[in-house]
This record gives sequence, C-alpha cells and structure tokens, in this order.
Amino acid sequence: MINVETVAEAKEIQEKLRNQVITQDYLGQVHYVAGTDVGFKDNYSITQAAVAVLSFPELELVETAIAKIPTTFPYIPGYLSFREIPAILQAMEKLQILPDLILCDGQGLAHPRRFGLACHLGVLLDIPTIGVAKSLLIGKHKTLPPEKGNWIPLIDKDETIGIVLRSRTNVKPIYVSIGHKISLSTAREYTMKCLSKYRLPETTRWADKLSRQ
Repeated sequence: MINVETVAEAKEIQEKLRNQVITQDYLGQVHYVAGTDVGFKDNYSITQAAVAVLSFPELELVETAIAKIPTTFPYIPGYLSFREIPAILQAMEKLQILPDLILCDGQGLAHPRRFGLACHLGVLLDIPTIGVAKSLLIGKHKTLPPEKGNWIPLIDKDETIGIVLRSRTNVKPIYVSIGHKISLSTAREYTMKCLSKYRLPETTRWADKLSRQ
C-alpha cells in the first residue's frame, strides 16, 4: 500500500490506515534502536534510503543498510511517506538485526491527517516508531525555553499532536510525535536517551550520513 500514482490514492490510504495506529506503549525490552533517513541523487531521480541500527542504551553503531530505487512519487508536503518508504522498506529487509524501536526522520501524528511517515512505517512493519522531525509541518506552540531538555506541547485544533523539544541548548528545537505502538511521553523519553551533544538523535545522525553517501 505504498506504490501509488495519484494524491487521491495516497490520501485514501492515509485515511484508511490511520485507524491502525496504536498510541499506547507496546514496547518490550529495547536493546536496539534504529534511525531512518532518505537522500536523493541524479536530480532526485534516485531515492537512497539508509537505516542505522544502534545498541541501546550505549548508542553504538552495530549495523547499517542502504537501498537505492527509482523515485516514483513527487515531493508533496503531507505525502512524504509515499516518496520515501518504498526505499526504506528495502533497506530494512537487508538488516540482520531487527530494531526494537525506530526513530524516523519525519512526522508521526503531527500531520494533517494524523498519519505521517513514522505512523505509516510503524503500521507497515508492526514495529514501535517515533517521528522526529527537523521542521514544523502543522500545529502551534508557546515559547520554548532555550535550555536542553525543555519541551512544550504541539497543538493542532485543540489536540496535542506532539511536542517541541529542545535537544541542545540555544539551538533550534526538534518536533517529536507518536509513530506507532508508543505513547507521547515514552517517545519523548527515548528521544532524549538517543541524544548526545548534537541537535539530532544519534540514530538520525548516522542515518543522515549514510543516506548522503
């Protein structure tokens, strides 16, 4: 339910699958966390997805996988998963170590139809996922204090759809939301535990490097 040709088809799939998102904790022991990210090559004609698996809580890199496929869906805000997930799924298939939790470079519930990339990937794989986005897609929030660890709710239509998290002091925040099989408070907890001295979680930093190779 990824290879679609029109926005209408994509929207129908999002509306159908979003009811399968689980917003409670269905996490066992977390021994491995993974990050996913996607880059593009040859004038965006090739999609290159990367998955980095790290031990937890040590955050040491233990496995990576990369997949390259032709880009089949245009860049349309709110439909990123249809552009990126086909390659991510191929990269995931190459892994020998299946992660217990995936931090996705993109939105989860912080999405107009409450079904961003992290939700989509989590439902398809049946693995707990978190959306950790570098930019705001929708929602409003109050002023966030500048020190690392501060967070405030991200609100859309009187609904809390995620949090704005200061991952590094005096640096732009990140936007954390539920993907699948995890609560928002637990998503925040694991995102914080995956941070080191940088703005992005170590999972995302590794996946980002690989997706650009």
